Amino acid sequence: MIIGLPKEIKNNENRVALTPGGAKELTRRGHTLFVQRGAGENSGLTDDKYISAGAVILPSIEDVYARAEMIVKVKEPVEPEYALVRNSQTLFTYFHFASEEKLLKAMLVSGATCIAYETVENHGTLPLLVPMSEVAGRMSIQEGAKYLEKPQGGKGILLGGVPGVKPAKVLILGGGVVGYNAAVVAAGYGADVTVADTSLQRLRYLADVLPANVKTLYSSTHNIEQELPYTDLVIGAVLVAGAKAPHLITRDMLKLLQKGSVLVDVAIDQGGCFETSYPTTHTEPVYAVDGVIHYCVANIPGAVAQTSTLALTNATLPYVIQIAEHGWRKAVLSDAGFKKGVNIVAGKITCPAVAETFGLESVTI
Repeated sequence: MIIGLPKEIKNNENRVALTPGGAKELTRRGHTLFVQRGAGENSGLTDDKYISAGAVILPSIEDVYARAEMIVKVKEPVEPEYALVRNSQTLFTYFHFASEEKLLKAMLVSGATCIAYETVENHGTLPLLVPMSEVAGRMSIQEGAKYLEKPQGGKGILLGGVPGVKPAKVLILGGGVVGYNAAVVAAGYGADVTVADTSLQRLRYLADVLPANVKTLYSSTHNIEQELPYTDLVIGAVLVAGAKAPHLITRDMLKLLQKGSVLVDVAIDQGGCFETSYPTTHTEPVYAVDGVIHYCVANIPGAVAQTSTLALTNATLPYVIQIAEHGWRKAVLSDAGFKKGVNIVAGKITCPAVAETFGLESVTI
């Protein structure tokens, strides 16, 4: 198969979808890999490393799209890429269609097959979302701690406190992969941490494995409202696979927070779990609503591109190989979890959660 690896052009997206090691695994199996010049530079991966792995360097993104049967990316195509996508192509990347109707319409019109990392399943887990969720969860605390500083507009609170001064209070909404990793880092800072979730089974697990400075709480509007007046940093870590995230904190609830408190919305890729959230970038990561700082960067792991690229390739490469070896249809029809990653085929939506978000119909593959 002819595979294309374009350079990411989303604002401040520094990751690349394949490492030279991944490239070598494909080329040694007889596949052709076209890599856009400079695609891996922001992840510390130079063109000569891809050449050594057997890849061919092409000068432009247009060249890569024009020659590839499958495009492997990190983030969804952005508007300048829409016209480059062909109906004979397979695109394998994070799409998050539920939060971007314009992207959905463009991919439907293109006729391409769109396979989304975030909806691929394996025994009830989301294996291609996990590594980036781990990174985003850990970074959410790092960024939240920074924006609690007074020069950044925050309260001027040190997350872990010092002897004689209480630590900051952190509320994490969602006890999945993002929430767990956020809790680990926040606890390591010495913060007073509460993780809220609707699954009692998950809360019992978290209570067993997390340190003593992490408490668990059943997630309900009432319980969240009771916590907000005493909370300094809120991490939004809610996920409904393929669908839009629910709003757990409304605009009206912001008045319960003290000015200078910080909200980090890790669910922003899926529309955000705070009503006042909208996507931001690493260039302008925050804004304030009613005195509350909102950090809503849609590609948080892009800030630590070297770590993120390695972690992502570790997870996605086996699936890339399956598509390259067998074609997308045979690959997904032999794996029920992989099949759930297929969101669009030939102008039709094949992911029910995406279709439901926009009141449209879905079809089976």
